[in-house]
Amino acid sequence: MASKLLLLALAGAAGTVTRFGISAAVNHFFPSPFPPGTLIVNTAGCFLAGFFWMLFEMRWMHAAESRTILFVGFMGAFTTFSAVMMENSELLRSAAWMPAALHLSLHNLLGIVAVFTGAALGRLV
Repeated sequence: MASKLLLLALAGAAGTVTRFGISAAVNHFFPSPFPPGTLIVNTAGCFLAGFFWMLFEMRWMHAAESRTILFVGFMGAFTTFSAVMMENSELLRSAAWMPAALHLSLHNLLGIVAVFTGAALGRLV
């Protein structure tokens, strides 16, 4: 169990550093009022999540621990947006249209509300 936690922590650290590096590089080379680095990281994270999801399902079926380390460790630190999109993809895959729409809408709506609420509270403190 301790070795699995260590691997998760290392994968998380790698995801964090990768996210920071890519985002900083994109923002440096393509300065814009819109944060392109975050868009690139989140889009790449979703692509990678889908890519590795299929590899694990079709080719690496017995690699449950590796799947956890990649998705929870690396991808979880690289972008949680990919986790939201993976969950939503599962809902869509099972034709759960209304839960998928609600899931996506709530993540976006509550996320924006939480950012503004946290910012407002931060200004008061």
